[in-house]
This record gives sequence, structure tokens and C-alpha cells, in this order.
Amino acid sequence: MTIVDNAVYVNGRRTTDPEGLEETYFLLRQRQGMAWIGLYRPDSQELRSVADEFDLSHLAVEDALTGHQRAKLEHYGETLFLVLRPARYLDDVEKVEFGEIHVFVGPDFVVTVRHAESPDLARVRRRMESQPEFLALGPDAVLYAILDQVVDEYEPVVAGLENDIDEIEDDLFGGDPDVSRRIYELSRQVIMFQRGTSPLAGILQALLTGTPEHRPGTELQDHLRDVLDHVLRLGERTASFRALLQNALTVNAALVAQRQNDEMRRLTESSFAQSEQVKRISSWAAILFAPTLVGTIYGMNFRTMPELDWIFGYPMALGLMAGMGVVLYAAFKRNKWI
Repeated sequence: MTIVDNAVYVNGRRTTDPEGLEETYFLLRQRQGMAWIGLYRPDSQELRSVADEFDLSHLAVEDALTGHQRAKLEHYGETLFLVLRPARYLDDVEKVEFGEIHVFVGPDFVVTVRHAESPDLARVRRRMESQPEFLALGPDAVLYAILDQVVDEYEPVVAGLENDIDEIEDDLFGGDPDVSRRIYELSRQVIMFQRGTSPLAGILQALLTGTPEHRPGTELQDHLRDVLDHVLRLGERTASFRALLQNALTVNAALVAQRQNDEMRRLTESSFAQSEQVKRISSWAAILFAPTLVGTIYGMNFRTMPELDWIFGYPMALGLMAGMGVVLYAAFKRNKWI
């Protein structure tokens, strides 16, 4: 349904529930109370009806129809127009999902236009109806309650982001190859959340200051100041999240470089060990090759070989083999090849 809830309040108490907008307009004029109309993705005809009745700015109405606006506060005479960006955290995909709510506040009316399920304005209405003395303060009290609900719903988002950042810090030293992408994606969500919530501080300060046509009372200023404190703390925590993720990204880059250096050192050590092994094998092969060479020469079946008839030929061949092996062993030992 486009019209989610629709009522006229007198002295903070709900009177009869109108069946349509025309009856709401009639009862508002008759009873001199406050109309609170909640719309969910209304069509242009319904919103134009509200705009004509309460003399809403056509620029603000266009914004409410099209949506996709940044959080802001605009004054049109005695009417305020607010755009708020409620949010919720989808922990399974680590993503912040933003909604959008437009609020028109006048001397005797509040009109809310939602483009998402969040925030839970039914909860806001029940809360205010349970406090008729506070609701009797008028549209500004409803505006405070909506702002308070939006800011309260930011807390689970902050808690979800904080929990995932703690998980990243644990994974950072576990060698998870996907941690870099996770840090980057979570940083994007934190930045988006910060952009969506940062205008709230200025909005609340502007509401506290007010204008000559629209200035909240002392009691409402106290409540708005409390919401502003929550928003400022929220901004500080979000800023700390960005700093933590930036540091995590830097630390991860350093850890990756360290792991690469360790791997290169292990490869170098392995290559050095293989080189030493090759040296030893080559040294012993050379030592064994020397007597083999001599034995091969003396083993050739030539008919005329002077050493065959020499009495010292055999001892000389053996001595030559042994001598060449000793010389080569000493040379390789001196060069630490063996």
C-alpha cells in the first residue's frame, strides 16, 4: 500500500483513522491538530495531492518522487524538507545497503516518503503515541523521533563493520591470499557509509540553530543535541575504521613483501645448496677421471708402446694415477669444493 499510515493527532493523541487523504485534510482543518502521513513509494498523483494541500515546494516534491538524493536539509518558508539515508548491514556479503526517506515538516503536518524498508517508521509512530505529552510538542517532536530512529539503526551497521574489521586483523597474519581484496572491498563500504552519514552532523546543527520561521523549543533542542552527540561519535568510529583498514592494507603489503623475500631467500639457499652438491660431485668425478684416463691410455691395444717393455712402466702408471688423484683432491679441498 502507498499510504502506510495516516492519522490526525490532537494534543498528542491519535483521533480517528481517516480512510483517505481527503478525509485527513478535512479532519486536520476541523480539529486544528497535526497530520502525520506515511507514504511508501507513492505515485505522482498521491504526492501531488499532499503537495497541493500543504503547499510543498515543487522542487522538493520532484526530489521525493525521483529519489536517489544525498542527505540534506532545505528550508522552504515554514516547511522543512529533509532527505535521510538509513542503512543496514548485510553481514553475509559484507555490504552496507542504504535506503532513502524524505520528510516534509510544516507547522501542522509531517509527511514521510520512504523508498526502502528501512527505517521502521511504524516503530517510531508507536513510540510517539505512547508518549502523548511529548508528541503534543508537534511536528518537530516527530522529526526528532525519525532522526533518532535512523541514527539508532546505524549502530548495527557500525557493529557489523567493526566485527569484520576484527576478522580481517585475525586473517592478516594467517597468510590468507584473499585478505587484500577483502580489505579493499570493506574500505569501500566504510567510505560509502561515511558519505551517507557525514551530512547528518550539519543537518542537526542547522536544526538546533533554526530559522526565524522555524526554531525548535528548548526541550526538543536537548533531544536533538543528544542525537547530534550520537552522530559525532558515529563519525569518529567510522573515521577510525578507515584508518584501521588503511593500516591493515599497509601491513598486508609489508607482509606480502616479507613472504616474497623469505621465499626468495629459501630459493637462493636451495640453489646454493644444489651448487655445492654439484661442486662435490664434479670434484669426485674429476678425481676419478684422472686415473681412468691413464688406465684408458695404457689399455689401448697398440703393438708399439715403449712403456710395455719398461720394467717400471706398471708402477709408474699406478703412481701417475694416484698422484693425479691426490693433486686434484688437494686442489679441490683448498677451494672448498669437497
